[in-house]
Amino acid sequence: MAAKPIVDGIEKQHADDLNVIRVNVQDDAMQPLLKTYAFQFTPTFILFDPAGEEIFRTVGAIDPAVIDKALSSTP
Repeated sequence: MAAKPIVDGIEKQHADDLNVIRVNVQDDAMQPLLKTYAFQFTPTFILFDPAGEEIFRTVGAIDPAVIDKALSSTP
C-alpha cells in the first residue's frame, strides 16, 4: 500500500493523541464496518473525536499536514 509509510509516520508523530486503525477492505469480516462508514474508495481516511463522531474524512493520497490541521482544529 503506497500510503503505508505516510500513515506509519502520522501514527508515530501523533502517538499520544491518535489511534490508527487499519481496515483490510478485502476481508469479508470487515464488510459491516465498511458499510457503516460508507467506504467507497481506497484509501479512505477518517478521523473521529473521542465521542466517536466523525470529524474528518478524505479519500486518496493523504498529506500529513492535512491531518495535523484537522487534529489541531479539534477541541
